[in-house]
Amino acid sequence: MVSQPNGPATPVDMALDYYKFDYEFAEPPCVTSVQNCVPLPTFSDFGDDVYDVADQRGYESVVYNLAGQYLKTDKSGKIVDPRLKLNKVVREISYSPNGVTVKTEDNSVYQADYVMVSASLGVLQSDLIQFKPQLPAWKVVAIYQFDMAVYTKIFVKFPKKFWPEGKGREFFLYASSRRGYYVVWQEFEKQYPDANVLLVTVTDEESRRIEQQSDNQTKAEIMEVLRKVFPGKDVPDATDILVPRWWSDRFYKGTFSNWPIGVNRYEYDQLRAPVGRVYFTGEHTSEHYNGYVHGAYLAGIDSAEILINCAQKMCKYHVEGKYY
Repeated sequence: MVSQPNGPATPVDMALDYYKFDYEFAEPPCVTSVQNCVPLPTFSDFGDDVYDVADQRGYESVVYNLAGQYLKTDKSGKIVDPRLKLNKVVREISYSPNGVTVKTEDNSVYQADYVMVSASLGVLQSDLIQFKPQLPAWKVVAIYQFDMAVYTKIFVKFPKKFWPEGKGREFFLYASSRRGYYVVWQEFEKQYPDANVLLVTVTDEESRRIEQQSDNQTKAEIMEVLRKVFPGKDVPDATDILVPRWWSDRFYKGTFSNWPIGVNRYEYDQLRAPVGRVYFTGEHTSEHYNGYVHGAYLAGIDSAEILINCAQKMCKYHVEGKYY
């Protein structure tokens, strides 16, 4: 997986370059460090096969299953643990050698010995949560040294199919002279028969641009592209469109983290390092699997072990020197 040193020379080269890099990391190779992605640990450790999960229960069923392993549930499996506080927006975290105080948007106050912050990197880079005292300079610098990328999957529904189907035809690319302009397309006939749905993925600057315009404008752009891709077909207008807006959402401010050129293990260790009684976790603190759900899951286990060890006065978390 090697990008051309002078950049793609043609729209076809651009589309292939985008498919190999941006489609995976949500940012172009010119800003992405190869340190954490070549080879990509997720595929090296778990295999190259990628599957779409068409589970009608929704992705949240995974979260509820995990939570049900340690939170109190009723006979039906519903979580009823009073310790779980939902729909609370944390706005302030005050910490001292004696403990932590968390204040939420509805003026609730919670006291604790320690706190684990699992907010996204994008939220940490925003002003949603105020830390008192402010986080030390080394921590703030580490937070801003990593990128919060934006990865947008746009679903478009049609009254009929007009695209090719069958084995080896699940994906098709649009070669545009503009990087990332509705390049990668996927059909779902195998996963959702007769749904007549296409998925187009956009990232980075295109994601931010699209989030700021109306769905109708996005739909019009998509129709123009598809009629160029299938000039001899009767391409009907889309009947529905779903445009996620992860970057605009104050609770996410992006989709997942990306390691930019210039950061290494030293900055990563600083990113996940605790500050007093405040600990940090999330996919961005996963050493090998940042950007993935399994990265967030494994990072949560790792961060919990760090907190438990420190709480038992056996804190072993240490940030080695940058050139160690």
